[in-house]
Amino acid sequence: MGSEEMDKLVHQEDNILEVSHLKKYFPVKGGFFGGVTGEVKAVDDVSFQIKRGTTMGLVGESGCGKSTTGRTILRLIEKTSGTVLFNGEDVNQADKKKLRALRTKMQIIFQDPYSSLSPRLPVGEIIGEAVRQHNLVPKEQYNDYITQVMLNCGLQEYHKDRYPHEFSGGQRQRICIARALALKPEFIVCDEPVSALDVSIQAQIINLLKELQEKLNLTYLFISHDLSVVEHISDTIGVMYLGGLVETGNTEDIFSNPLHPYTKALFSAIPMPDPDMKINRTILEGDIPSPANPPKGCKFHTRCRDCMAVCKETAPEARDVGNGHVVRCHLYDAG
Repeated sequence: MGSEEMDKLVHQEDNILEVSHLKKYFPVKGGFFGGVTGEVKAVDDVSFQIKRGTTMGLVGESGCGKSTTGRTILRLIEKTSGTVLFNGEDVNQADKKKLRALRTKMQIIFQDPYSSLSPRLPVGEIIGEAVRQHNLVPKEQYNDYITQVMLNCGLQEYHKDRYPHEFSGGQRQRICIARALALKPEFIVCDEPVSALDVSIQAQIINLLKELQEKLNLTYLFISHDLSVVEHISDTIGVMYLGGLVETGNTEDIFSNPLHPYTKALFSAIPMPDPDMKINRTILEGDIPSPANPPKGCKFHTRCRDCMAVCKETAPEARDVGNGHVVRCHLYDAG
């Protein structure tokens, strides 16, 4: 094996997920004959990597494409273009048999724990249904295995025979986590898993996710609009605006030194516990442009107070300012 192949192998082992130039466009239909009249660019040229056993937080305003990114990675919806490598394998090139095997390794926890659980099945069946379908454990070990998964997620064995409507919001989310963990995944997309919960319950679920990550060496893509939650759980952060990443980097670097004007505006909106603390708020003007008709050049220029002439014509390139901190903004153009 040559040194180049060796480097590639090490790189693949280091990164559990590699997303390159991912795009997802939804057709817009209209007119008298209902033909395609345009495209909604929900995810527009997104690239990032996630190292094994770490958490990447994906933040941004509602409608920026966070959830669509997560679901396209898992192939719950088909991509328009780009590549998604999971453990070095192209997810979108997998045939039906290989994709079925991949489903156990890549899971998702949805935002609303109530609507994502079948009201007609008891909890034990909800958690164990896919385990039985994929034959993950021998039949004689099935009941004990499901019990252990539930205990790991803070549920009790007697909960098996109860139905989702008999549980609180926090307990339902624990059921969703247990359902995902039962398949022994390596990578989980957490799609705003705590946004529908009370603040005290949010902390419990976040701590549970962190404990499970350390115990089982899990990797998370944590999608959220709550920056304080993302700071607590994430190793790296990606900031999305109108379908694209505007800034990525280590959590500490992003929070201590936000570079993109949009990132600065998001951080200035974080509530502070000290009422006497003076905060220089950055108020964004105007509304988010339509992803069906995004602005030319930098997509953020219509709302940016630092907008320059070049911003209106040319989309900024990704620039690494050090330590893997990447920003897409003409303010940091070289020279």
